[in-house]
Amino acid sequence: MNQRSRAYQGFRQQIIDARIRPGQFVSQRELMELLEMPLAAVRELVPRLEAAGLIKTVPKRGLQIASVDMKLIRNAWQVRAMVEREAVVNFARVASAETIERLIESHEAILERAIKPRPDEALERDAQAVDWGLHDQMVDAIGNEILSEIYRVNSLHVRLIRYDADSMRPVQVVPAMREHLEFLHALAARDADAALAHMMSHIEQSKHRVLAGMLRVGQDAPYRP
Repeated sequence: MNQRSRAYQGFRQQIIDARIRPGQFVSQRELMELLEMPLAAVRELVPRLEAAGLIKTVPKRGLQIASVDMKLIRNAWQVRAMVEREAVVNFARVASAETIERLIESHEAILERAIKPRPDEALERDAQAVDWGLHDQMVDAIGNEILSEIYRVNSLHVRLIRYDADSMRPVQVVPAMREHLEFLHALAARDADAALAHMMSHIEQSKHRVLAGMLRVGQDAPYRP
């Protein structure tokens, strides 16, 4: 992996780990420190991030991380629904019984930890890995690298939005895991139509949970399609 790719992966991890806030201003030198990369690699990275809509250059102020607004939410979830609809249809055809069973087991393990009176400190990190791991696996199973890259970039927008909805995080894991399990059990039963319906419902519900979190902290107005 070249320096530019390593810098991009480092920036992606900063978003995943919630170390970068939506709307935050950063300089190229601050990015150097965050990513532990030389200035040349950061300078090469900036055009890629701008093209992806993850940052924009503001004269005299520096680089601004994408801000969260209703347009971003609408666009990000629309892309999710479009890509994942195709992914579910394909996954229902190609996923083996063993793969589905492993996914069910990993989700049940997270759900069991989440419903305990005192969830462990690693729960959210592990839950996100299982949650996004399922979505990424389905999209990658299509075998279209361009589509996978589009989906990965859109996922970073979604994660920025979820960071703004931080107040809802403790109550997101249980419904998300239950919705995933409904989908996976439909897959196990080889009911492709039910699996698709469950996944589309999950995507819509995840959007509403994020919006509810934003509204709780007074960050935006209600979403109206």
